[in-house]
Parts: sequence; structure tokens; C-alpha cells
Amino acid sequence: MKKVVVFSQLDAEILARLQQDYQVVCIDPKQGDVNAQILQHVTDADGMIGAGRRLNASNLHTAQRLKVISSVSVGYDNYDVDYLQQQGIQLCHTPHVLTESTADLAFALLMSAARQIPHLDTWTKQGQWQRTVGGAQFGQDIFGKSLGIIGLGHIGTAIARRGFHGFNMNILYHNRRAKPEVAQALNAQYCTLPDLLKRSDFVVIAVDLNADSQALIGAQELAMMQGHSVLVNISRGAVMDEQALIQALSTGQIFAAGLDVYQKEPLQQSELFDLPNVVTLPHVASATLSTRKKMAQLAYHNLVEVLQGRTAPYIVGG
Repeated sequence: MKKVVVFSQLDAEILARLQQDYQVVCIDPKQGDVNAQILQHVTDADGMIGAGRRLNASNLHTAQRLKVISSVSVGYDNYDVDYLQQQGIQLCHTPHVLTESTADLAFALLMSAARQIPHLDTWTKQGQWQRTVGGAQFGQDIFGKSLGIIGLGHIGTAIARRGFHGFNMNILYHNRRAKPEVAQALNAQYCTLPDLLKRSDFVVIAVDLNADSQALIGAQELAMMQGHSVLVNISRGAVMDEQALIQALSTGQIFAAGLDVYQKEPLQQSELFDLPNVVTLPHVASATLSTRKKMAQLAYHNLVEVLQGRTAPYIVGG
């Protein structure tokens, strides 16, 4: 019987299906050092499945017959892709099934930050609503404004659809290459990054994390944005300089930000928490019951296909 190591929490139904056909070992942080457990159990493992764990030579070098790692995620920056390819280990992921949920969350962040919803919710519950609200409680209009999207992949396009069809927004985008088919459908205009930042009322970052997008947005880029602008990041924390963003929010250089990702996760202490003009969520873009179920099902399918000697539908670099 082939052995599968589950290295994070997994949907109970999927776990039960795995246990019917494979020897399954679950890594448990409560049982001690996680990397030590991985090193021990991966020695004779044929496959791995999970998410949110850094996997590289440091905790995989004992693997003797590992064929596949199936990640329950679309992003794969936690994995040393070069090392896995050198070892002949296939890395699978779960794109597309989380596109719409992530786009929903991006727009929720955009609207919440623009209208100061979390801050005003707290303000109201604290009993501070004692007279007609004034300018400090005012937000930014969304309908008919300019929406700049950095990264017009599946998720970026889904965000653009919401802005164009739902809010009559003027769509600007920056991408590795122009996408005329999307541009025509959404009347979207391709821009350089500086041009997008200068012209957009709302900027949403939806790029993959790679060498080109690392530290893409820093102090220089934030300085290009308008004072009433709102910045939303649903990609990865490493695409922006967090300290530069804190400075821009603290000084009113930009109006607000909505964040789902950070340079260090989980985020337990941060100057961001002291700022009323930033919405902070705990990396939950795909966290709906339906989407997480679909992701687990696709990850299971990827894993089983490789273990059975077939080709998985979603192989990184495949």
C-alpha cells in the first residue's frame, strides 16, 4: 500500500477517502517539531498533500520514493520548485476553483476600506456616535471610479468584471503582456505601472509572487498614488514593502488599504493594527466552505492521478 503524508489540516471527507486506499500519516504540530515529523515520515512516502508549509531540501532530503506533492492552494511560493524538479517530484496545485471567491474578497476589502466599514463599526459600538457624523467618518465613492488592477490573470479579470459590470468603473490594468481579448470585453486599458498608480482611484494587486513581482510596490510607487486612493492586496505579502505602506497610511499619503496577505504570516503583532484606515484579514481569500471543498477535491484528484501513474491536470511547470 502506497504511503501519503498529510502535512496540514485536510477536509475530513477527502482524508477519509485517502485512508481507504493508502497508508496515511498526518503531521500534527501538537506532537512536536513539524519538520522532524516530515523528515521521519517522508522517508518512505509516495505522496504528500496539504498547504501552508514550506517544503524544500531541509525537510525533504530523506525522501527516497516521493513522486508528488499536491498543494491545496493556487500559489506555490512555499515550495522549492527547482529542488523538487531536480528530485523528480511533481508539484501540483489547485488553480481556477478559487477565482470567484478570491475576487469577491478583493471587492469586499475594496468596499470596506473605501467606506471605513470596520473602523466605523468599532466606532459605533464604542458609543462614539453622539451626533451627525462629520468628515472624519466620510468615505470614498466607488461607482464610476477608476479601478487599476496589477496582474490580469484569472483572478484579476474576475475583479475587473465586478468593477466594470457592477460599478461602472473605468478599468486600467498592468500585466506582463497586454490582453486585448479581456480589454475589449471590459473596455480595459493597458498601462505602465507608474501610469496605473497615478490614474487609479483604487489599486488591486493580484499578481503571482515571482522574481519580477517581489517588492513590486514600495515607497516610490506609493508616492505615485493619489491622496484619496485605496490599495488592496490579495496576492502575496512579499509583493510590497509593508513598512512603506504603514508610512503612507500613517501620513495620509493614501486614503486606505485592504490587506489579506502580509510579509510574515500569521500576523500577530503589527503597526497596521493601530491604523484606523487599514482593513486586515487573516489570508482568507479562498476561505468559503464551497471553495475549500473544491480545492481539497482537486488536490486529491491531482495526488491520486500521479500515484496511479497518470498525468495530473494541474502540475506546476507542466
